[in-house]
Amino acid sequence: MNVLLDHLPQFREGFLGTLSITAASAALALVLGVVIAGFRVSPIPPLRAFGTAWVTLLRNTPLTLLFLIAFFVVPQIFFPGTSPFVLAMGALGCYTSSFVCEAVRSGINTVSLGQAEAARSLGMTFFQTLRLIVLPQATRSVIPPMSSIFIALTKNSAIAGAFSNTELFNVSKLLSDKGFAIGWIFLWIALCYLVITFAISGLFRLLENRLEVAR
Repeated sequence: MNVLLDHLPQFREGFLGTLSITAASAALALVLGVVIAGFRVSPIPPLRAFGTAWVTLLRNTPLTLLFLIAFFVVPQIFFPGTSPFVLAMGALGCYTSSFVCEAVRSGINTVSLGQAEAARSLGMTFFQTLRLIVLPQATRSVIPPMSSIFIALTKNSAIAGAFSNTELFNVSKLLSDKGFAIGWIFLWIALCYLVITFAISGLFRLLENRLEVAR
């Protein structure tokens, strides 16, 4: 208990850091994932090709490699002076967006084709149909896998601690380097991650219950 109480400010800072990078990366992944899913089901071949390439490339690239590219290539060539938080958010958000995309695309495929055909018969464009007709109906099918994706994102955020970001893994490394018992450090870090993942799971369970159809 002394490990926690004597270093409560560090644990609090790491906890808030993990929350911040998880929330920011989740928002980026959600926006990108929905857009890329729209590309993947688009009738425009170049958009479909771009969406397929995005998902295939990111899902089959190790996350650590994406972090290395984000921190050692992107600032040198594209955006010099970018903060470590933004770079970590970009790496995590882009990586997770490929999984969000596939979850959203699976949800889109559960919507009856007649819905889209009816919308087209009314003169709606593809993107109007997607935004107003298909995606609202696909939401029920998308929520359960989204919970697992964002829980995985929370755990993946630990990699950001190795790249100059203050989060829970970074705190454990700093305290262990000072000679504190690694077992107790990992225990408190694990409990912090459990709090975050249980909160995410509870939020998505609440959304699922709100949107479920009475049978």
